[in-house]
Amino acid sequence: MIPYGRQDIIQADIDAVVAVLQSDFLTQGPQVPAFERAVAEYCGVSHALAVNSATSALHIACLALGLGPGDLLWTSPITFVASANCALYCGAEVDFVDIDPRTYNLCPQALERKLIEAESQGRLPKIVVPVHLCGQPCDMQRIHELAQRFGFKVIEDASHAIGGRYQGQAIGSCRYSDITVFSFHPVKIITTAEGGMALTSDAALAERMALLRSHGITRDPAQMTHEADGPWYYQQIELGFNYRMTELQAALGLSQLQRLDQFVARRHELAARYDSLLAELPVVTPWQHPDSYSGLHLYVIRLCLDKIGHSHRQVFEALREQGIGVNLHYIPVHTQPYYAQMGFSNGDFPEAERYYAEAISLPLFPTMTSLSQDLVIEALKKGLMNGC
Repeated sequence: MIPYGRQDIIQADIDAVVAVLQSDFLTQGPQVPAFERAVAEYCGVSHALAVNSATSALHIACLALGLGPGDLLWTSPITFVASANCALYCGAEVDFVDIDPRTYNLCPQALERKLIEAESQGRLPKIVVPVHLCGQPCDMQRIHELAQRFGFKVIEDASHAIGGRYQGQAIGSCRYSDITVFSFHPVKIITTAEGGMALTSDAALAERMALLRSHGITRDPAQMTHEADGPWYYQQIELGFNYRMTELQAALGLSQLQRLDQFVARRHELAARYDSLLAELPVVTPWQHPDSYSGLHLYVIRLCLDKIGHSHRQVFEALREQGIGVNLHYIPVHTQPYYAQMGFSNGDFPEAERYYAEAISLPLFPTMTSLSQDLVIEALKKGLMNGC
């Protein structure tokens, strides 16, 4: 089976993790802050907070921005459920903004229309979470302009996008957002096995997220309610969580970061080859915005179903039966049973639903060979011709 994604672990990564195992610190040692500094420097941002998952990063980002009961968070329906669930963890409500039919990201025009309507009803969102699907950045300049106009905060869900750029700047610079979140899951661009990071240019937000990721506990005398009882003393000053990243994870991440640009460049080579090989087939290949350099976590095609004569499911299953580990990113969040109970239903976000009816994620990872890519194309051709 050729998987849709795969981590690339080399001896240098293994050696970095073994060195930590042989050190005095398995957690809360020097590797985590070193990893944070390295990512912050790469992205050109002031602060980076490593955590145990991108989901945790989204959660503490929302809390740091003051999201709570009575508030609204808006995001894209084409994303992993964590982009929406983070609002529910805070007791807030969720709504969605339909996607752009070319980028598959949250559509700025749809966002503006929805904001105008929400303003008239007195129900503007407190936070908007644009998701850089597949690694391609959203139209962040336009979203930022809308944030200034309507008064909401912005969290970039860049789980797919480390190593990418927008308007020449690294994704994660927070030029147009309050906080940016990365994921380091094994199939992402670099991995820490599991892990995530929240980046910001705002020192107060960074301080709050650092507090929240570690039980709400501080050893900083300036934050305490009274003078410390002694050198052992700490205070819990709010309700936080155990969201810390381990030294093992950070060491792996630091090692992987050395090859980040190489990984993304290789993904672009493979994507360009896919574009060429798929040019004559009845599929829509990914469109890349000229202002952006995608991290290319995923290569998603859309089937031209009116030209095929087979269903989306038949083509998907035909590929799986031939050993091609295709996937689908993602099922529209508003159609999930948990969200349907909140009142969402099919038809609410038609562009997202059209995307779901046609999309297939083809295998893409840096160690993929031309032979493997040729096998994917041949299997796809058979699937398009014969179905399941």
